[in-house]
Amino acid sequence: MSAPIELYYWPTPNGWKVSIALEEMGLPYVLKPVNIGAGEQFEPAFLKISPNNRMPAIIDPDGPGGEPISVFESAAILQYLGRKSGQFYPTDERARVEVEQWLFWQMGGLGPMAGQAHHFRTYAKAIEPDESKLEYGKTRYTNEVNRLYGVLERALSDGRDYIAGEYSIADMAIWPWILPEGQGQNLADFPKLSAWHERVGARPAVKTGRALATDMRRGLDEDSEEGKKARDLLFGQKARV
Repeated sequence: MSAPIELYYWPTPNGWKVSIALEEMGLPYVLKPVNIGAGEQFEPAFLKISPNNRMPAIIDPDGPGGEPISVFESAAILQYLGRKSGQFYPTDERARVEVEQWLFWQMGGLGPMAGQAHHFRTYAKAIEPDESKLEYGKTRYTNEVNRLYGVLERALSDGRDYIAGEYSIADMAIWPWILPEGQGQNLADFPKLSAWHERVGARPAVKTGRALATDMRRGLDEDSEEGKKARDLLFGQKARV
């Protein structure tokens, strides 16, 4: 048996994508926590495998040609794991394109927009006490997430059970970012999306991957010195050269 994949992880939607995929694919892995609230993502050793100072990242000791390989960016990791395992990432070109377009829709749209909605609806209030200054951002990104939910609703309205037809890495990428309460949404307004969300969430591997290290997570909106330091680290970053 090859050495387990090293998963550099913190319990966030982007981290859940990869923990879910590893569980779904049955690939052995070992958890390497990266506490983003404590700035561990800026340590030189982690920078070597994740040049963008973001988790998740992986090291596969049994990479191409039997040599180790590191991979950063969650979509690239999902694609790599799909190819490695031969699961949830089709080889037929039409089917693969269908998966990839939804995978990158999540990376370019749902993830960033939902992240901004969370920021303005929750975290920013602990930074800017005058909520009137936050109203535009909160409205802008809440509305955009609503639009993106509508995109998923339409896609699922043709009778398909999963985003790209068959269950795939596209579902694993999108599912963790459907967090309606923090995004100002009501899933009852999107019945097809709601049914899909429940369907994916009922999978045993999704439950296990989503629950990984939940006890480590602390709220960035906490009114504490620890919470303030975490916010300063995450929301006050500039170039490091």
